[in-house]
Parts: sequence; C-alpha cells; structure tokens
Amino acid sequence: MVFLARTEEFIREVDRYSARNYNPLPVVIERGEGVWVWDVEGNKYLDMLSAYSALNQGHRHPKIISALMEQAGKCTLTSRAFHNETMGPFLKTLCELAGYGKALPMNTGAEAVETAIKAARKWGLVRKGVPENQGEIIVCENNFHGRTVTIISFSSEEQYRYGFGPYTPGFVLVPYGDLEALEKAITPHTVAVLAEPIQGEGGVVVPPQGYLAKMRELATEHNLLMMLDEIQTGLGRTGRLFAYEHEGAKPDVLILGKALGGGVYPVSAVLASEEVLGVFNPGDHGSTFGGNPLGAAVAQAALEVILEEDLPGRAEQLGNYFLEGLKALNSPYVREIRGRGLLIGVEIKTEYGSARPFCQRLMAEGLLCKETHEQTIRFAPPLVISKEEIDWALERIQKVLGA
Repeated sequence: MVFLARTEEFIREVDRYSARNYNPLPVVIERGEGVWVWDVEGNKYLDMLSAYSALNQGHRHPKIISALMEQAGKCTLTSRAFHNETMGPFLKTLCELAGYGKALPMNTGAEAVETAIKAARKWGLVRKGVPENQGEIIVCENNFHGRTVTIISFSSEEQYRYGFGPYTPGFVLVPYGDLEALEKAITPHTVAVLAEPIQGEGGVVVPPQGYLAKMRELATEHNLLMMLDEIQTGLGRTGRLFAYEHEGAKPDVLILGKALGGGVYPVSAVLASEEVLGVFNPGDHGSTFGGNPLGAAVAQAALEVILEEDLPGRAEQLGNYFLEGLKALNSPYVREIRGRGLLIGVEIKTEYGSARPFCQRLMAEGLLCKETHEQTIRFAPPLVISKEEIDWALERIQKVLGA
C-alpha cells in the first residue's frame, strides 16, 4: 500500500477541525463500488466493515443510486407537516415484508431506539396500567443501542457513560444470555425487555440457542413488550431477513436502521402493532426528516434489492464458507471465532495485545476491518460479496493471522 501526502493532508485537516470522537484507521476513502473502495492515493481495499452493516447491498448499488437520483430530481423534503408520495408505499412494503401492522419512520438507529423506548413507556401506562413514571425496561449488559443520553444511561460500558450524567432512570441491567436473571428482573412495573439478537458492537456475541425464544415466552407470560434492536443484525446480515427468525421469536417491537437506507441515506424505523404504536398522538413524537420522500424512495429500493438478490440466502451460504475458512487458519493469535451469516467476530488473545494492530496489518494487505471491544476483529463485508472475493480475503488474513 502506498501512503502519500494527500492522505496525511486530509487527516491533518480532520484532526484540526473535527472533535476527536472517533479513532479511525489512517485511510482516506475516495470511491466505492460493490465490496471495494479506493483511497485518495489509488489503493484498492475490500470493505470488511460495511459501515457497521449499513452497506449490506454494497457501495453505490445501481438500483438504489437510481432511486436516489430520480427522487432527488423531484422532491427531497416536505417535513411531516404535509404528505408525500413515497412514504406510504415504502411503509406498506416494510410492514408487509416484516409482518407488522404499523411502522414509524425515523432517520438514525439511535432515534429509532428512542422511539421504541417512548412507545414502550406510554404503552405501559395506557395499555398495561403501570403507574405513570414507574415503567421499567429490562436491558442487557454489554449492549450497544446508540449514544444519546438516555441510551448511554443503560450502557454497562463506563466510557460511554463517564461525564454525561445525570442519567435517565427506569432501566434494569441483566447479563446477556442469562434467562434466569432476566426472569428474576421482571416486576409488575416492567413494560418491556430490549435486546440485540447478536451483540455486534459488544464483540459479535451470540447468545445461547433458545435465548430469544424463551425471552418471547417470558414477555407473553408477563404481558410486557419484547423489543429487538435489529439495526445491525437485520435485513439479511445473519443469513435470515431478521436475526430473530433463527429461533422464530418474533418481537412485539422491531427496530431497524443502517441497511434500510441502502448505504446512501439514513433511514430507520420502528415496527409494531396498532396497539403499541397507536399510543402516539399527533404532537407526541416526530422528526422533520423522518419519512422524507428522498429517504423513503431510497429505502424502498434498498428493500427490493435485498429480496431480488436474496441477500439473506447469500449471507447464510457465504457466511458459513467464510467462517469455516477462518477456523481452518488455526491461528495462534485467536482465542475464539464466532458469528452468524456474514457477521463474524475474531477475538484476539489478550497476550498478543489488542485487535487494532491486526486491523492495521490487514489494511496494509488490502482489507479494511475495525476492532470492537478492544480484542475483536469484526468481519462484516457487504452481502453482495462473492466466494472468490472471500477466498482473496482469506489469503490475506492468513498472512496476518496465520501461524
């Protein structure tokens, strides 16, 4: 790889003018297509992060870009003060595809999580009869649902919380994957349980088989909402359209984002029944950009690509192939390899330091990965990747992680 003055110049500019809330790898991407990106020096890389699964359909998918351009030539924003012609068809497609009666469109994943929290709290008050301001939501340790003050209030990661208090009350933390702790935490004031089917940012942590199914049973038994954050795991990433389908544990509230925008525009949504989302009245909740015509047109195309190209099926088949290839490396540096579909985590043994130096070496070989939770390399390429491209990646991973 060649690194010249242009890269250094762009990075210096960012360091000068941007708040330092990220620690990116020292690469400046200029162009992307499919699973590949090119930096400002002309170096080519295989994208193994997919913008944290926002690029399931790949960079600049032609159908999605065409929908973006066509709608941009007509109308981009109306606000929700007026109707537009694309939001209704998009929500119809989304609801029928996922099997829910209603959807509320937002922009970012964190906004969608906040929307779900508000819906659950008001549902608890007006439907379940929990006294006002006393509703509790059970959440899981090691979670990642965003970075708003309310969301970091129930994080177990101290860095996400330090300096940002006072925190929002009303959340009960239990160990992820621990059904006994979950059941013990339920009280008459519990209105919901919120979890990720796989904890992506937490290190690609896969819960024990049956965890989601039992969570579904407990939620039904105790009349509380099961809410799943599928912002990163949804829309094909794990080998199913939604990760909960691996256990048939359909939640009451489904939270989507990232790939819903096709990698070109922020689109998120909360899906639930009329009983749940019907608690919102005009003025209760909103977003100037939520459901805007440009985002709705893009999301419609993004969903069509996922279905037409069977991206969940590709993720299952190629994910198994990739996982087997990684395990066959028998790397002395690796403590554990885990994942589902094309969401794979390779955990580095602590005696070899953090995962970041390995990500830097992979970058030098032409693979862009990013460490998560210090020790884990996350491999999550666009779902349009081919078997040949996975083989190409494995050859280079062998150079870095091989014996």
